[in-house]
Amino acid sequence: MRTGTDWRPKVVAFCCNWCAYAGADLAGVTRRQYSPDVRIVRVMCSSRVDAGLILECFDRGADGVMVLGCHPGDCHYISGNVREELRVQDAWELLDLLGIGRERLILRWISAAEGELFGRTIDDFCALLRDLGPLEGRR
Repeated sequence: MRTGTDWRPKVVAFCCNWCAYAGADLAGVTRRQYSPDVRIVRVMCSSRVDAGLILECFDRGADGVMVLGCHPGDCHYISGNVREELRVQDAWELLDLLGIGRERLILRWISAAEGELFGRTIDDFCALLRDLGPLEGRR
């Protein structure tokens, strides 16, 4: 297990192209700084992220995974975010069964106009992961 104060979590954030990714862009345009520990993966819809993809992130070294999509009722594909919510609930159960823990996966709704919320969500999740510590040893 890695120890010391220099450890930083590795986080993968899947962002819906239409809302959360645009929120990340707004955070950048407004110079809202957020943790550099996040690697953003743009997906056309949050519903493209399934449990297999989430587990692969953890298998490849991620300490946390974020799925960020449109607010309910704002999905460009009508119900993609509703389907994703069900998928994430299934993934939470898998993470608990595997001993990874559901707290290492979050699902949030962030619109294109919520750059501040995007930055705060990233910072809060990275702080949580720093408190939890590295995932290695539990993979």
